[in-house]
Amino acid sequence: MSGAPDWLREKLFERRIVMLTGPLDHALATQVEAQLIALDGGGDDPVTLHVDSADGTLSAVFVVIDAVERLRAPVHALCRGQIGGPALGIVASADRRIATPHARLSLAQPRGGFSGTPHHIASQNREQQDLLWQLYARLARATGRPAEEIAEDVRRSRYLDAQEALAYGLIEEITPTR
Repeated sequence: MSGAPDWLREKLFERRIVMLTGPLDHALATQVEAQLIALDGGGDDPVTLHVDSADGTLSAVFVVIDAVERLRAPVHALCRGQIGGPALGIVASADRRIATPHARLSLAQPRGGFSGTPHHIASQNREQQDLLWQLYARLARATGRPAEEIAEDVRRSRYLDAQEALAYGLIEEITPTR
């Protein structure tokens, strides 16, 4: 939402709407976290988090998850467009999980890139695996499915339309059409 005009960002903020769009990196996670914290300080009314992020890093996702879980105000995640990889963890941490009729949710591996010495790369890989299992556990709690089943669906890069995501348990409702 960084390219949106100031007046639009202000109007959305007044309506307690936060936009999480595009690949989720540390900069976007920090921006979303700051907006959520600011809105939480403004009252206990629900905050709607619009999620349209097909990819991201696990470390960035857990920044947003930690923010969502610290808020007093309830967070309603509205899935629109393409939601995938670790961004599903943010949706799973919301108090209410909704999708638009044409949203697509992707159980897919998060991106990751390691560099450094072989020892450093092995250490980063272990950390990535630990975070992945934390993500699987979060999705398991939200869906009622075993973490191992979710891990297998992620390995296979399973795509779900809104109806399939509802049946899977990733969302609780689909927004009605006019």
